[in-house]
Amino acid sequence: MQLNPDGKQWTSLAKTESSLCYLLTVRVIRARNIHQADVLSHTDCYVSLWLPTASNDKFQTKAISNCKDPVWNETFYFRIQSQVKNVLELALYDKDVVTQDDHLFTVYFDIAKLSLGEEVFMHFKCDSQRQEELEVGFALDNISGPPETIITNGVLVSRKICCLEVQVVEKKKKKEKKSKKEFSFKVQGSYEGTQDIVLGSNLLFSSSSPAKFHYARYKQPTLDVTLPEKKRSPSSHSRVCDTGSPNVELHSIPSGKNMILAEDKRFDLYMKAEDCPDRLDVRLGFDLCIQEQDFLCKRKNYVIPALRKVLQLEQDLLDHETPVVAVMTTGGGMRSLTALYGSLRGLKKLGVLDCATYLTGLSGTTWTMSNLYRDADWSQKDLDEQISEARKHMTKCKINSFSFEYLKYYKKQLCQRKREGRKTSFIDLWGLVLESFLHDGKDNHRLSDQQRAIDRGQNPLPIYTAVNVKNNYSTLDFKEWVEFTPYEVGLQKYGVFVRTEDFGSEFFMGRLMKKVPESRICFLEGMWSSLFSFNVLYIWNLSHSSEDFWHRWTRDQIDNIEEEPPLPVRPQELRTRLRTPAGPLGSALRAVLTDRACIAQEHSFLRGLQMHSDYLENPRFCRWKDTVLDTFPNQLTPSDEFLSLVDTGFFINTSIMPLLKPERKVDVILHLNYSAGSQIQPLDQTCKYCSEQGIVFPRVDVSEEDRKKLKECYLFDGSETPGAPVLLFFPLVNDTFQKYKAPGQRRSESEMEDGNVDLYGRCSPYSTYSLQYTEKEYDRLVQLAEYNILNNQHLIIRALRTAVARKRQIKE
Repeated sequence: MQLNPDGKQWTSLAKTESSLCYLLTVRVIRARNIHQADVLSHTDCYVSLWLPTASNDKFQTKAISNCKDPVWNETFYFRIQSQVKNVLELALYDKDVVTQDDHLFTVYFDIAKLSLGEEVFMHFKCDSQRQEELEVGFALDNISGPPETIITNGVLVSRKICCLEVQVVEKKKKKEKKSKKEFSFKVQGSYEGTQDIVLGSNLLFSSSSPAKFHYARYKQPTLDVTLPEKKRSPSSHSRVCDTGSPNVELHSIPSGKNMILAEDKRFDLYMKAEDCPDRLDVRLGFDLCIQEQDFLCKRKNYVIPALRKVLQLEQDLLDHETPVVAVMTTGGGMRSLTALYGSLRGLKKLGVLDCATYLTGLSGTTWTMSNLYRDADWSQKDLDEQISEARKHMTKCKINSFSFEYLKYYKKQLCQRKREGRKTSFIDLWGLVLESFLHDGKDNHRLSDQQRAIDRGQNPLPIYTAVNVKNNYSTLDFKEWVEFTPYEVGLQKYGVFVRTEDFGSEFFMGRLMKKVPESRICFLEGMWSSLFSFNVLYIWNLSHSSEDFWHRWTRDQIDNIEEEPPLPVRPQELRTRLRTPAGPLGSALRAVLTDRACIAQEHSFLRGLQMHSDYLENPRFCRWKDTVLDTFPNQLTPSDEFLSLVDTGFFINTSIMPLLKPERKVDVILHLNYSAGSQIQPLDQTCKYCSEQGIVFPRVDVSEEDRKKLKECYLFDGSETPGAPVLLFFPLVNDTFQKYKAPGQRRSESEMEDGNVDLYGRCSPYSTYSLQYTEKEYDRLVQLAEYNILNNQHLIIRALRTAVARKRQIKE
């Protein structure tokens, strides 16, 4: 169990352990038959060694000139943590004087293959045709000193960090002329990096506020100090740096003891290092946070009587008989915003809204959700007031949002975010424009404020979704699901979460370093619906439904390679691999294809955390493991300073993934689809994704005839897939609504026009990029979405009864 900074408890599966460290010795011996990279001469080879789990530095051998069989015989040492996935990268370069050094290839070697106390000499077969080979010796030995205390959830590891304080005390003679002295301190790999102190005072003695550095002791960093320049003599015109600048290896400093770093006639330098507490400000765990567990208990007070009424039961369901029902929505701009109001009003009229425990959204439906949850009791009302308010904003002219006064307001807000330490982009501006589209004036609402709307369990728990992406990769190659609730924000793949109030703040190794004010929700809405985060590859995929072109011409070549002697490979260990980078043309093409127009970047709360040695075998990680970098631990999200977040629709237009988290135990999902184009495509994509990931999901069987003309609702009970939720699929179609204004009530001749709702035609007013509707267009879309719910009450009741029967059967 962990405590929040405010004293509230978080459930956590993380464990605090004492774990041994080892000494890794790497001897780079030689290479053979290296192919000629230069036209006029053989290669000038050197090897770069990078083990980021052990050191901040990249080391390299000397360069051997004009030789295809270079011999180095250089030795390097690393202190490694046994519970961390340590993958050594050995990169071979051809040194160039004029141009950038040529990167020939990189060998990835998992240190876990080595046995303690043994020395092995490895021959990595880099190219069998040319018989290229890299020879390296390895030894793994015990190291003196106490074990390291780590905190881990089996996927991520948080390690011990220290805080170094450096203080400058200035000495001055009474008659000495006032002058400024500038000191520069640097700890590479620390959270702070570099800090400067400038002194200058008429006082006899003056001291600075201490410069602080938070760093990982295991990486054995060095404090680099640059002292002020001082004059040689009054006649000299030059100023030189003091050559006595001290550099200190921080791992040798005793904890908690004040030490003199340097003494001078002008000043004294003092330093003190102390261990930071083991308490984390992130939650490492895969279970639901305790606030959500508490909500689930309270929500049953609304769900159980609602189910009794809807299903016409004689008595209340028992706790174990009560299904968890979720309403899931898709994006679609203003179309989805408007249609969701109608769907929710339909569910409210049927009494089903009070049966729902969760409500998830992305893109345009997040705008509806964030509006609704400003009202602490919205689902207990008839929704007419909320629909009327949204109508006012949907039908108003949007040109005023680009007036001079608004532009000044936008600039002021963006400048404020920069002062807070955020990276701003066009996405933030889009969020402010949305605020003006959907509200009157500034909206101070924040996501954490929505806790008021669920504190008694009176409304479904809202979950908003986004995906984390990476530069130089498409969403098909790299994406990670991110979920937002009023309680916390997190990535289920890694089992790491932060309080919603702390999202956007700066973290290091799981500790909160700099608190940044929580964003107003309009900035999150801009990110959740970042329509402008597309790239060329995304457009290519829309038209070709294939990435063959991308894979063939722009991807680095990665192959498993042979090694001698062959080492045993256990399931959690990685095969030795060789990466050959794409050529200059391929790299340039890759940059063009994957560069996104704009992206929302927030400080990563995973920064500094490391992957556990067995993370690839952790069943929770495996459930969401689907990126090309999942077996490259040095390049996963914990190594990034920022999260790069985009609209979930850039992968699949669905917000269903948080509901498939096993811990939420969702039994029934009402899938409300508002996609443009094919209504069935997002569901097909979800089925394919779940099948590939091994996620339990009901079989979706829609006939070809139905695919040409979809009905209003489909029930997929998941009977052939044990453990799958019951799925009710509501495509946004205009079927019987054309002839019926309400279930069982035919339209008169004068009312037929109201049933003519052109959803997806060329002249449709409901395009995803439409920003304004007429009052008739708005009203008709709301009424259509409401009608499609009401007209399929029988299927909703059948789905709920099926779920109750299964819950009872499991208990028996």
